[in-house]
Amino acid sequence: MRKCFFLFILVGLLGACVQPEVRHQQFYQSEVFKAVQLARVFPDSKTFVDCDPKDPVDEINARYLQQSQNKEFDLQAFVMENFNLPHTPASGFVADTSFSMEEHIQSLWPVLTRNPDQYNPNSSLLPLPHPYIVPGGRFSEIYYWDSYFTMEGLVESGMQDMAKNMVDNFSFLIDSVGFIPNGNRNYFLGRSQPPFFAAMVNLIGKGDPDVIVEYFPSLLKEYKFWMDGEDDLNSRNPAYRRVVRMQDGEVLNRYWDDYPEPRPESYQEDLELAEGLETDETTLFRHIRAACESGWDFSSRWFPPGGTLKEIKTADIVPVDLNSLLYHLEVTLAKGFDRQGEIDQGKAYLDRAIQRREAILKYLWDENAGYFVDLNWRTNTPTGVLSMAAAYPLFFQMALNSQAESVAKVLSDQFLQPGGYVSTLNHTGEQWDSPNGWAPLQWIAFRGLVNYGYLDRAREGAERWIKLNRKVYKHTGKMVEKYNVMDTTLLAGGGEYPLQDGFGWSNGIAIKLVKELEKLKPVLEYSY
Repeated sequence: MRKCFFLFILVGLLGACVQPEVRHQQFYQSEVFKAVQLARVFPDSKTFVDCDPKDPVDEINARYLQQSQNKEFDLQAFVMENFNLPHTPASGFVADTSFSMEEHIQSLWPVLTRNPDQYNPNSSLLPLPHPYIVPGGRFSEIYYWDSYFTMEGLVESGMQDMAKNMVDNFSFLIDSVGFIPNGNRNYFLGRSQPPFFAAMVNLIGKGDPDVIVEYFPSLLKEYKFWMDGEDDLNSRNPAYRRVVRMQDGEVLNRYWDDYPEPRPESYQEDLELAEGLETDETTLFRHIRAACESGWDFSSRWFPPGGTLKEIKTADIVPVDLNSLLYHLEVTLAKGFDRQGEIDQGKAYLDRAIQRREAILKYLWDENAGYFVDLNWRTNTPTGVLSMAAAYPLFFQMALNSQAESVAKVLSDQFLQPGGYVSTLNHTGEQWDSPNGWAPLQWIAFRGLVNYGYLDRAREGAERWIKLNRKVYKHTGKMVEKYNVMDTTLLAGGGEYPLQDGFGWSNGIAIKLVKELEKLKPVLEYSY
Protein backbone atom coordinates (compact mmCIF):
# COMPACT_ATOMS: atom_id res chain seq x y z
CA MET A 1 0.00 0.00 0.00
CA ARG A 2 2.82 2.39 0.94
CA LYS A 3 4.58 1.65 -2.37
CA CYS A 4 1.42 2.43 -4.34
CA PHE A 5 0.99 5.74 -2.49
CA PHE A 6 4.62 6.64 -3.17
CA LEU A 7 4.21 5.89 -6.89
CA PHE A 8 1.03 8.00 -7.01
CA ILE A 9 2.81 10.98 -5.45
CA LEU A 10 5.82 10.45 -7.72
CA VAL A 11 3.67 10.46 -10.85
CA GLY A 12 1.93 13.61 -9.63
CA LEU A 13 5.17 15.38 -8.81
CA LEU A 14 6.73 14.44 -12.13
CA GLY A 15 3.62 15.73 -13.85
CA ALA A 16 3.92 18.97 -11.95
CA CYS A 17 7.60 19.38 -12.76
CA VAL A 18 7.88 18.29 -16.38
CA GLN A 19 8.34 21.29 -18.66
CA PRO A 20 7.71 23.87 -15.93
CA GLU A 21 8.12 26.64 -18.48
CA VAL A 22 4.93 25.34 -20.11
CA ARG A 23 2.90 24.19 -17.14
CA HIS A 24 3.83 26.86 -14.62
CA GLN A 25 5.75 29.67 -16.25
CA GLN A 26 2.76 30.08 -18.56
CA PHE A 27 0.59 30.98 -15.58
CA TYR A 28 3.21 33.33 -14.13
CA GLN A 29 3.20 35.18 -17.46
CA SER A 30 -0.58 35.27 -17.77
CA GLU A 31 -2.68 38.42 -17.66
CA VAL A 32 -4.57 37.40 -14.54
CA PHE A 33 -1.35 36.72 -12.65
CA LYS A 34 0.16 40.06 -13.61
CA ALA A 35 -3.05 41.92 -12.78
CA VAL A 36 -3.35 40.41 -9.31
CA GLN A 37 0.29 40.95 -8.38
CA LEU A 38 0.53 44.49 -9.74
CA ALA A 39 -2.75 45.52 -8.08
CA ARG A 40 -1.47 44.19 -4.73
CA VAL A 41 -4.67 42.28 -4.07
CA PHE A 42 -2.63 40.75 -1.24
CA PRO A 43 -0.09 42.82 0.73
CA ASP A 44 2.40 39.95 0.48
CA SER A 45 3.16 38.88 -3.12
CA LYS A 46 3.78 35.31 -1.96
CA THR A 47 0.18 34.84 -0.91
CA PHE A 48 -1.20 34.67 -4.45
CA VAL A 49 1.31 32.12 -5.78
CA ASP A 50 0.47 29.92 -2.80
CA CYS A 51 -3.27 30.09 -3.43
CA ASP A 52 -4.80 26.93 -4.92
CA PRO A 53 -6.69 27.61 -8.16
CA LYS A 54 -10.13 26.02 -8.10
CA ASP A 55 -9.90 25.24 -11.83
CA PRO A 56 -7.05 24.83 -14.33
CA VAL A 57 -5.21 28.14 -14.54
CA ASP A 58 -5.69 28.53 -18.29
CA GLU A 59 -9.44 28.39 -17.74
CA ILE A 60 -9.24 30.97 -14.97
CA ASN A 61 -7.13 33.26 -17.16
CA ALA A 62 -9.65 32.99 -20.01
CA ARG A 63 -12.42 33.78 -17.54
CA TYR A 64 -10.49 36.81 -16.34
CA LEU A 65 -9.91 38.13 -19.87
CA GLN A 66 -13.62 37.95 -20.52
CA GLN A 67 -14.97 39.27 -17.20
CA SER A 68 -12.42 42.05 -16.75
CA GLN A 69 -13.97 43.87 -19.69
CA ASN A 70 -17.04 44.62 -17.58
CA LYS A 71 -17.11 48.01 -15.87
CA GLU A 72 -18.30 46.45 -12.61
CA PHE A 73 -15.47 43.91 -12.54
CA ASP A 74 -13.98 43.47 -9.05
CA LEU A 75 -10.53 41.89 -9.19
CA GLN A 76 -10.40 40.99 -5.51
CA ALA A 77 -13.81 39.32 -5.66
CA PHE A 78 -12.69 37.43 -8.79
CA VAL A 79 -9.65 36.09 -6.95
CA MET A 80 -11.73 34.95 -3.99
CA GLU A 81 -14.17 33.20 -6.33
CA ASN A 82 -11.45 31.35 -8.25
CA PHE A 83 -8.72 30.62 -5.69
CA ASN A 84 -8.49 29.08 -2.23
CA LEU A 85 -6.31 31.00 0.22
CA PRO A 86 -3.21 29.22 1.55
CA HIS A 87 -3.05 27.74 5.02
CA THR A 88 -0.74 29.62 7.38
CA PRO A 89 1.05 27.37 9.91
CA ALA A 90 0.64 28.38 13.54
CA SER A 91 -2.17 30.81 12.69
CA GLY A 92 -4.47 30.91 15.69
CA PHE A 93 -1.87 29.26 17.91
CA VAL A 94 -1.54 31.18 21.18
CA ALA A 95 1.53 30.65 23.32
CA ASP A 96 1.35 30.27 27.07
CA THR A 97 4.41 32.18 28.25
CA SER A 98 4.19 30.55 31.67
CA PHE A 99 5.81 27.64 29.82
CA SER A 100 9.56 27.71 29.34
CA MET A 101 11.00 28.43 25.90
CA GLU A 102 11.91 24.75 25.57
CA GLU A 103 8.36 23.64 26.45
CA HIS A 104 6.97 26.16 23.98
CA ILE A 105 9.15 24.79 21.19
CA GLN A 106 8.10 21.21 21.93
CA SER A 107 4.45 22.30 21.68
CA LEU A 108 5.18 23.97 18.33
CA TRP A 109 6.55 20.92 16.50
CA PRO A 110 3.06 19.45 15.85
CA VAL A 111 1.77 22.89 14.80
CA LEU A 112 4.54 23.21 12.19
CA THR A 113 4.04 19.65 10.88
CA ARG A 114 2.51 19.01 7.46
CA ASN A 115 1.23 15.53 6.63
CA PRO A 116 2.03 13.86 3.29
CA ASP A 117 0.67 16.01 0.49
CA GLN A 118 -2.17 15.15 -1.85
CA TYR A 119 -1.36 15.86 -5.49
CA ASN A 120 -3.25 18.84 -6.87
CA PRO A 121 -2.40 19.59 -10.51
CA ASN A 122 -3.57 23.19 -10.11
CA SER A 123 -1.47 23.98 -7.05
CA SER A 124 2.04 25.43 -6.95
CA LEU A 125 2.86 22.93 -4.18
CA LEU A 126 5.13 20.03 -5.15
CA PRO A 127 3.69 17.13 -3.12
CA LEU A 128 5.93 15.21 -0.71
CA PRO A 129 5.33 11.62 0.42
CA HIS A 130 6.38 11.95 4.08
CA PRO A 131 5.43 14.29 6.95
CA TYR A 132 7.63 17.36 7.32
CA ILE A 133 8.23 20.50 9.37
CA VAL A 134 7.74 23.93 7.79
CA PRO A 135 9.35 27.16 9.04
CA GLY A 136 6.06 28.89 9.91
CA GLY A 137 4.50 32.27 9.16
CA ARG A 138 4.26 32.89 5.42
CA PHE A 139 6.43 29.82 4.79
CA SER A 140 3.95 26.93 4.60
CA GLU A 141 6.19 24.59 2.58
CA ILE A 142 9.47 22.81 3.26
CA TYR A 143 12.65 24.87 2.76
CA TYR A 144 15.96 23.28 1.92
CA TRP A 145 18.64 24.81 4.09
CA ASP A 146 16.24 25.79 6.87
CA SER A 147 15.51 22.12 7.37
CA TYR A 148 19.03 21.12 8.42
CA PHE A 149 18.94 23.54 11.35
CA THR A 150 15.37 22.52 12.22
CA MET A 151 16.51 18.89 12.18
CA GLU A 152 19.26 19.57 14.72
CA GLY A 153 16.48 20.45 17.16
CA LEU A 154 14.27 17.55 16.10
CA VAL A 155 17.03 15.07 16.86
CA GLU A 156 17.63 16.68 20.27
CA SER A 157 13.87 16.53 20.88
CA GLY A 158 13.81 12.76 20.32
CA MET A 159 12.05 13.17 16.96
CA GLN A 160 14.52 11.10 14.96
CA ASP A 161 11.73 9.67 12.78
CA MET A 162 10.61 13.13 11.71
CA ALA A 163 14.22 14.10 10.95
CA LYS A 164 14.50 11.02 8.74
CA ASN A 165 11.21 11.93 7.05
CA MET A 166 12.77 15.26 6.11
CA VAL A 167 15.79 13.52 4.56
CA ASP A 168 13.55 11.06 2.73
CA ASN A 169 11.51 13.94 1.28
CA PHE A 170 14.66 15.65 0.03
CA SER A 171 15.91 12.40 -1.45
CA PHE A 172 12.53 12.09 -3.19
CA LEU A 173 12.90 15.59 -4.64
CA ILE A 174 16.40 14.84 -5.92
CA ASP A 175 15.17 11.63 -7.54
CA SER A 176 12.07 13.18 -9.13
CA VAL A 177 13.10 16.78 -9.90
CA GLY A 178 16.87 16.28 -10.27
CA PHE A 179 17.85 18.50 -7.35
CA ILE A 180 16.45 19.96 -4.14
CA PRO A 181 14.56 23.18 -4.97
CA ASN A 182 14.61 26.23 -2.70
CA GLY A 183 11.25 24.92 -1.43
CA ASN A 184 8.59 22.50 -2.64
CA ARG A 185 6.82 25.03 -4.86
CA ASN A 186 6.89 25.09 -8.65
CA TYR A 187 8.06 28.72 -8.69
CA PHE A 188 11.30 27.54 -7.04
CA LEU A 189 12.23 25.13 -9.84
CA GLY A 190 14.99 27.39 -11.17
CA ARG A 191 17.12 27.26 -8.04
CA SER A 192 18.24 25.25 -5.05
CA GLN A 193 19.64 26.48 -1.71
CA PRO A 194 22.90 25.91 0.22
CA PRO A 195 23.52 22.14 -0.18
CA PHE A 196 23.10 20.79 3.34
CA PHE A 197 21.77 17.39 2.22
CA ALA A 198 25.05 15.61 3.05
CA ALA A 199 25.05 17.26 6.48
CA MET A 200 21.46 16.04 7.00
CA VAL A 201 22.42 12.48 6.08
CA ASN A 202 25.38 12.58 8.44
CA LEU A 203 23.18 14.07 11.16
CA ILE A 204 20.54 11.32 11.15
CA GLY A 205 23.17 8.63 10.60
CA LYS A 206 25.69 10.03 13.09
CA GLY A 207 28.36 9.58 10.41
CA ASP A 208 27.56 5.88 9.84
CA PRO A 209 28.88 4.97 6.35
CA ASP A 210 25.96 2.56 5.88
CA VAL A 211 23.51 5.48 6.16
CA ILE A 212 25.59 7.35 3.58
CA VAL A 213 25.26 4.33 1.29
CA GLU A 214 21.47 4.32 1.81
CA TYR A 215 21.25 7.85 0.40
CA PHE A 216 24.26 7.57 -1.89
CA PRO A 217 22.43 7.81 -5.26
CA SER A 218 20.73 11.02 -4.12
CA LEU A 219 23.98 12.49 -2.77
CA LEU A 220 25.76 11.79 -6.05
CA LYS A 221 22.89 13.18 -8.12
CA GLU A 222 22.87 16.39 -6.10
CA TYR A 223 26.61 16.76 -6.58
CA LYS A 224 26.24 16.38 -10.36
CA PHE A 225 23.55 19.08 -10.31
CA TRP A 226 25.93 21.55 -8.64
CA MET A 227 28.84 20.56 -10.92
CA ASP A 228 26.90 20.56 -14.19
CA GLY A 229 29.08 21.92 -17.02
CA GLU A 230 32.45 21.71 -15.26
CA ASP A 231 34.05 19.73 -18.11
CA ASP A 232 33.18 22.44 -20.64
CA LEU A 233 34.81 25.35 -18.79
CA ASN A 234 37.87 27.01 -20.31
CA SER A 235 39.64 30.36 -20.22
CA ARG A 236 37.23 31.83 -22.78
CA ASN A 237 34.14 30.40 -21.09
CA PRO A 238 35.03 30.44 -17.39
CA ALA A 239 31.53 30.08 -15.93
CA TYR A 240 28.43 27.99 -16.61
CA ARG A 241 25.43 27.74 -14.33
CA ARG A 242 26.88 26.99 -10.87
CA VAL A 243 30.51 26.25 -11.79
CA VAL A 244 33.36 28.75 -12.22
CA ARG A 245 36.87 28.16 -13.56
CA MET A 246 39.30 30.07 -11.41
CA GLN A 247 42.36 31.96 -12.62
CA ASP A 248 44.70 28.97 -12.37
CA GLY A 249 42.23 26.40 -13.64
CA GLU A 250 40.60 25.19 -10.41
CA VAL A 251 36.80 24.78 -10.39
CA LEU A 252 34.74 26.36 -7.62
CA ASN A 253 31.05 27.17 -7.40
CA ARG A 254 28.64 30.10 -7.31
CA TYR A 255 24.93 30.57 -6.71
CA TRP A 256 22.61 30.67 -9.73
CA ASP A 257 19.04 30.47 -10.98
CA ASP A 258 17.95 29.18 -14.37
CA TYR A 259 15.24 31.81 -14.93
CA PRO A 260 16.31 35.45 -15.50
CA GLU A 261 12.82 36.77 -14.83
CA PRO A 262 10.94 38.48 -12.00
CA ARG A 263 10.26 36.06 -9.15
CA PRO A 264 6.56 35.11 -9.14
CA GLU A 265 6.52 35.33 -5.33
CA SER A 266 8.01 38.86 -5.47
CA TYR A 267 6.76 39.96 -8.87
CA GLN A 268 5.96 43.60 -8.20
CA GLU A 269 9.04 44.08 -6.01
CA ASP A 270 11.35 42.87 -8.78
CA LEU A 271 9.72 45.01 -11.45
CA GLU A 272 9.95 48.08 -9.22
CA LEU A 273 13.62 47.36 -8.53
CA ALA A 274 14.31 47.16 -12.28
CA GLU A 275 12.74 50.55 -13.02
CA GLY A 276 15.22 53.05 -14.44
CA LEU A 277 17.94 50.49 -15.13
CA GLU A 278 20.29 51.41 -17.95
CA THR A 279 21.38 47.80 -18.39
CA ASP A 280 19.47 44.63 -19.31
CA GLU A 281 16.98 43.93 -16.53
CA THR A 282 17.29 40.15 -17.01
CA THR A 283 20.80 40.36 -15.54
CA LEU A 284 19.38 41.99 -12.41
CA PHE A 285 16.72 39.29 -12.11
CA ARG A 286 19.37 36.57 -12.43
CA HIS A 287 21.47 38.07 -9.62
CA ILE A 288 18.39 38.56 -7.42
CA ARG A 289 17.35 34.94 -7.88
CA ALA A 290 20.91 33.71 -7.30
CA ALA A 291 20.90 35.55 -3.97
CA CYS A 292 17.70 33.67 -3.13
CA GLU A 293 19.53 30.41 -3.83
CA SER A 294 22.18 31.53 -1.33
CA GLY A 295 19.55 31.91 1.39
CA TRP A 296 21.04 35.35 2.14
CA ASP A 297 18.30 37.35 0.45
CA PHE A 298 19.44 40.01 0.71
CA SER A 299 22.86 41.10 1.94
CA SER A 300 25.75 43.42 1.17
CA ARG A 301 27.72 40.22 0.47
CA TRP A 302 26.30 40.44 -3.04
CA PHE A 303 26.75 44.20 -3.59
CA PRO A 304 29.74 46.10 -4.95
CA PRO A 305 31.48 48.34 -2.36
CA GLY A 306 28.95 50.95 -1.23
CA GLY A 307 26.37 49.46 -3.58
CA THR A 308 22.68 48.69 -3.14
CA LEU A 309 20.25 45.95 -4.10
CA LYS A 310 19.84 47.55 -7.52
CA GLU A 311 23.54 46.84 -8.19
CA ILE A 312 23.50 43.24 -6.91
CA LYS A 313 26.13 40.90 -8.46
CA THR A 314 25.52 37.52 -6.79
CA ALA A 315 26.46 35.34 -9.75
CA ASP A 316 29.81 37.15 -10.08
CA ILE A 317 30.82 35.97 -6.62
CA VAL A 318 32.45 32.73 -5.44
CA PRO A 319 31.08 32.31 -1.88
CA VAL A 320 32.85 30.84 1.13
CA ASP A 321 29.81 28.99 2.51
CA LEU A 322 28.77 27.27 -0.73
CA ASN A 323 32.23 25.92 -1.45
CA SER A 324 32.67 24.72 2.12
CA LEU A 325 29.40 22.79 1.83
CA LEU A 326 30.48 21.20 -1.45
CA TYR A 327 33.80 20.20 0.14
CA HIS A 328 31.76 18.37 2.78
CA LEU A 329 29.63 16.73 0.08
CA GLU A 330 32.77 15.52 -1.73
CA VAL A 331 34.17 14.04 1.49
CA THR A 332 30.82 12.32 2.16
CA LEU A 333 30.76 10.87 -1.37
CA ALA A 334 34.32 9.59 -0.91
CA LYS A 335 33.20 7.75 2.25
CA GLY A 336 30.21 6.31 0.38
CA PHE A 337 32.33 5.00 -2.48
CA ASP A 338 34.80 3.47 -0.02
CA ARG A 339 32.00 1.76 1.90
CA GLN A 340 30.74 0.20 -1.33
CA GLY A 341 34.21 -1.09 -2.19
CA GLU A 342 34.78 1.40 -5.01
CA ILE A 343 38.15 2.45 -3.67
CA ASP A 344 39.38 4.22 -6.84
CA GLN A 345 36.23 6.33 -7.00
CA GLY A 346 36.52 7.06 -3.30
CA LYS A 347 40.07 8.30 -3.81
CA ALA A 348 38.98 10.41 -6.80
CA TYR A 349 36.33 12.20 -4.71
CA LEU A 350 38.67 12.63 -1.78
CA ASP A 351 41.13 14.22 -4.22
CA ARG A 352 38.35 16.53 -5.38
CA ALA A 353 37.72 17.55 -1.79
CA ILE A 354 41.43 18.16 -1.17
CA GLN A 355 41.70 20.25 -4.34
CA ARG A 356 38.63 22.28 -3.37
CA ARG A 357 40.01 22.90 0.10
CA GLU A 358 43.30 24.09 -1.36
CA ALA A 359 41.43 26.40 -3.75
CA ILE A 360 39.30 27.80 -0.90
CA LEU A 361 42.40 28.54 1.17
CA LYS A 362 44.06 30.06 -1.88
CA TYR A 363 41.26 32.27 -3.23
CA LEU A 364 38.92 32.88 -0.30
CA TRP A 365 41.38 33.57 2.51
CA ASP A 366 42.06 37.30 2.79
CA GLU A 367 45.40 37.69 4.53
CA ASN A 368 44.91 41.41 5.11
CA ALA A 369 41.58 40.85 6.85
CA GLY A 370 42.71 37.65 8.57
CA TYR A 371 39.37 36.24 7.53
CA PHE A 372 37.63 34.16 4.86
CA VAL A 373 36.00 36.51 2.34
CA ASP A 374 33.95 35.89 -0.84
CA LEU A 375 35.73 36.51 -4.15
CA ASN A 376 34.53 38.35 -7.25
CA TRP A 377 35.68 35.87 -9.89
CA ARG A 378 35.42 38.39 -12.72
CA THR A 379 37.98 40.70 -11.11
CA ASN A 380 39.74 38.02 -9.03
CA THR A 381 39.53 40.27 -5.98
CA PRO A 382 37.92 39.82 -2.53
CA THR A 383 34.54 41.52 -2.18
CA GLY A 384 35.72 43.19 1.02
CA VAL A 385 32.53 42.26 2.88
CA LEU A 386 33.23 40.49 6.16
CA SER A 387 30.39 38.12 6.99
CA MET A 388 29.49 35.17 9.16
CA ALA A 389 30.04 32.91 6.16
CA ALA A 390 33.69 32.88 7.28
CA ALA A 391 32.73 30.42 10.04
CA TYR A 392 31.89 27.67 7.53
CA PRO A 393 35.49 26.51 6.97
CA LEU A 394 35.74 26.08 10.76
CA PHE A 395 32.41 24.25 10.88
CA PHE A 396 33.67 21.74 8.31
CA GLN A 397 37.21 21.72 9.81
CA MET A 398 38.90 22.92 6.62
CA ALA A 399 40.78 25.92 8.02
CA LEU A 400 44.40 25.89 9.13
CA ASN A 401 44.83 26.33 12.87
CA SER A 402 46.33 29.79 12.33
CA GLN A 403 43.34 30.79 10.17
CA ALA A 404 40.87 29.47 12.74
CA GLU A 405 42.60 31.50 15.44
CA SER A 406 42.32 34.65 13.35
CA VAL A 407 38.66 34.02 12.43
CA ALA A 408 37.82 33.35 16.09
CA LYS A 409 39.36 36.68 17.07
CA VAL A 410 37.48 38.63 14.38
CA LEU A 411 34.21 36.94 15.38
CA SER A 412 34.72 37.89 19.03
CA ASP A 413 36.05 41.40 18.42
CA GLN A 414 33.78 42.54 15.59
CA PHE A 415 30.76 40.27 15.15
CA LEU A 416 29.74 39.32 18.67
CA GLN A 417 27.05 41.67 19.95
CA PRO A 418 24.88 41.69 23.11
CA GLY A 419 22.44 39.20 21.54
CA GLY A 420 24.81 37.03 19.50
CA TYR A 421 26.61 37.28 16.18
CA VAL A 422 25.56 39.88 13.63
CA SER A 423 25.41 38.64 10.02
CA THR A 424 27.69 41.31 8.51
CA LEU A 425 29.21 44.54 9.78
CA ASN A 426 27.30 46.64 7.26
CA HIS A 427 24.10 48.59 7.99
CA THR A 428 22.20 48.55 4.69
CA GLY A 429 18.59 47.93 5.69
CA GLU A 430 18.81 44.43 4.17
CA GLN A 431 17.78 41.62 6.48
CA TRP A 432 21.06 39.67 6.21
CA ASP A 433 23.13 42.65 7.39
CA SER A 434 23.47 44.53 10.68
CA PRO A 435 21.77 44.65 13.13
CA ASN A 436 20.27 41.22 12.48
CA GLY A 437 21.43 37.82 13.67
CA TRP A 438 20.11 34.49 12.41
CA ALA A 439 19.91 31.11 14.12
CA PRO A 440 21.80 29.12 11.44
CA LEU A 441 24.81 31.42 11.64
CA GLN A 442 24.91 31.16 15.44
CA TRP A 443 25.12 27.37 15.13
CA ILE A 444 27.76 27.45 12.39
CA ALA A 445 29.91 29.76 14.53
CA PHE A 446 29.38 27.76 17.73
CA ARG A 447 30.31 24.41 16.20
CA GLY A 448 33.19 25.92 14.24
CA LEU A 449 34.71 27.45 17.38
CA VAL A 450 34.27 24.21 19.34
CA ASN A 451 35.95 22.26 16.53
CA TYR A 452 39.13 24.30 17.03
CA GLY A 453 39.03 24.34 20.82
CA TYR A 454 37.72 27.88 21.39
CA LEU A 455 35.23 26.72 23.99
CA ASP A 456 34.95 29.96 25.99
CA ARG A 457 34.22 31.96 22.87
CA ALA A 458 31.74 29.38 21.64
CA ARG A 459 29.93 29.44 24.98
CA GLU A 460 29.80 33.24 25.11
CA GLY A 461 28.15 33.58 21.71
CA ALA A 462 25.64 30.80 22.38
CA GLU A 463 24.68 32.13 25.81
CA ARG A 464 24.01 35.62 24.45
CA TRP A 465 21.84 34.19 21.67
CA ILE A 466 19.81 31.94 23.97
CA LYS A 467 19.33 34.78 26.46
CA LEU A 468 17.91 36.92 23.62
CA ASN A 469 15.67 34.07 22.42
CA ARG A 470 14.25 33.67 25.92
CA LYS A 471 13.71 37.41 26.32
CA VAL A 472 11.82 37.80 23.03
CA TYR A 473 9.75 34.70 23.77
CA LYS A 474 8.74 35.96 27.22
CA HIS A 475 7.78 39.39 25.85
CA THR A 476 5.99 38.23 22.68
CA GLY A 477 5.20 34.53 23.06
CA LYS A 478 7.06 33.93 19.80
CA MET A 479 10.18 32.34 18.37
CA VAL A 480 10.94 34.61 15.43
CA GLU A 481 12.79 34.20 12.15
CA LYS A 482 15.63 36.62 12.96
CA TYR A 483 16.70 38.81 15.88
CA ASN A 484 18.19 42.25 16.42
CA VAL A 485 21.41 41.25 18.21
CA MET A 486 22.78 44.80 18.54
CA ASP A 487 19.87 46.41 20.38
CA THR A 488 18.10 43.63 22.23
CA THR A 489 15.20 45.94 23.11
CA LEU A 490 14.15 45.96 19.44
CA LEU A 491 12.91 43.31 17.04
CA ALA A 492 14.80 42.62 13.80
CA GLY A 493 13.84 44.41 10.61
CA GLY A 494 14.62 44.74 6.92
CA GLY A 495 13.69 42.47 4.05
CA GLU A 496 10.76 42.18 1.67
CA TYR A 497 8.22 40.96 4.23
CA PRO A 498 7.33 41.48 7.93
CA LEU A 499 9.11 39.58 10.69
CA GLN A 500 7.90 35.97 10.71
CA ASP A 501 7.23 33.80 13.69
CA GLY A 502 7.09 30.05 14.11
CA PHE A 503 9.97 29.49 13.52
CA GLY A 504 11.61 26.27 12.36
CA TRP A 505 15.32 26.98 12.44
CA SER A 506 15.13 29.30 15.45
CA ASN A 507 13.35 26.51 17.33
CA GLY A 508 15.83 23.87 16.22
CA ILE A 509 18.97 25.82 17.07
CA ALA A 510 17.61 27.06 20.40
CA ILE A 511 17.02 23.46 21.50
CA LYS A 512 20.40 22.36 20.12
CA LEU A 513 22.40 25.16 21.73
CA VAL A 514 20.74 24.71 25.12
CA LYS A 515 21.78 21.04 25.03
CA GLU A 516 25.29 21.86 23.83
CA LEU A 517 25.78 24.44 26.57
CA GLU A 518 24.79 21.83 29.14
CA LYS A 519 27.45 19.49 27.73
CA LEU A 520 30.04 22.25 27.60
CA LYS A 521 29.60 23.44 31.19
CA PRO A 522 31.46 20.60 32.96
CA VAL A 523 34.24 20.68 30.35
CA LEU A 524 34.85 24.40 30.95
CA GLU A 525 34.61 24.03 34.71
CA TYR A 526 37.18 21.22 34.62
CA SER A 527 39.54 23.29 32.44
CA TYR A 528 39.71 25.94 35.16
